Amino acid sequence: MENGNLKLALQKKGRLTDKSLELLKNCGIDIENYSERLVVTSKNYKIDVLFLRDDDIPEYVQDGVADIGIVGENVIVEKKAKVTYLEKLGYGRCKLMIAAPENSLPKTVKDIDGKRIATSYPSILTSYLNENNLTAKIIEISGSVEIAPSLGVADLICDIVSTGNTLTMNKLKKSFSVFDSEAVLISANSKFEDDSKNEVLKDLLRRIRSVLTAKNSKYLMMNIPKESLKKISEIIPSLKSPTILSLADEKMLAVHAVIPSDKFWHIIDDLKREGASGILLLPIDNMIV
Repeated sequence: MENGNLKLALQKKGRLTDKSLELLKNCGIDIENYSERLVVTSKNYKIDVLFLRDDDIPEYVQDGVADIGIVGENVIVEKKAKVTYLEKLGYGRCKLMIAAPENSLPKTVKDIDGKRIATSYPSILTSYLNENNLTAKIIEISGSVEIAPSLGVADLICDIVSTGNTLTMNKLKKSFSVFDSEAVLISANSKFEDDSKNEVLKDLLRRIRSVLTAKNSKYLMMNIPKESLKKISEIIPSLKSPTILSLADEKMLAVHAVIPSDKFWHIIDDLKREGASGILLLPIDNMIV
């Protein structure tokens, strides 16, 4: 379908689908009626979304069928895809871990040596074993890896872990971390031959980075005694210099600042000790920096 639009490959169904569509929505891009279709064209942006199996996305991007794609790093590395990382997206975080039956947990990584390990990620596991000078028999399984030890097929497993609930259900426990992964925006090249696509990609990256920055930031508002301004300015981990406003009470000031989300609860007591009051913490939809 050659219409000049940027072609984005997304996972059709899985743990990254909803978050990827939410990201596009927060970027102001409307994708409608996608549930039963393989290709959907946005009504308000020059982009076509291709809904694919996650394992196929790196190859589609590498071969130029899709211009860009969103997929987990674990898939990229396992497929040894020749792609460029455009942006790490901060969601879909998980770990590829070695897990063992509860009654036979390895105490050190050396205890893995000589074991049978079932996995859907033989390439990543092989690299891990080589890095640790270990020898193990890798048993490649395409799905339901967690049942391999109970069936006697393997001694251990190496699989993606997010919540760990599946391991618990199968009486397995995490042992060693093999690979950390998150969703990544990729392309075959940093630039396309089509200049119009380059402009769309540049704009899309600007929007995505705005959303990611806003997601990790909050808008802080409070009233403070004028005499505490210097100390409070030192306390606030502001991304930019805070905005200072006068109030009807000449002894008071209003302070507005954008701060990293995870810092607020570390500074709230210090702010209150310096007389801050009427403290508000508000979400930010987008932020251009």
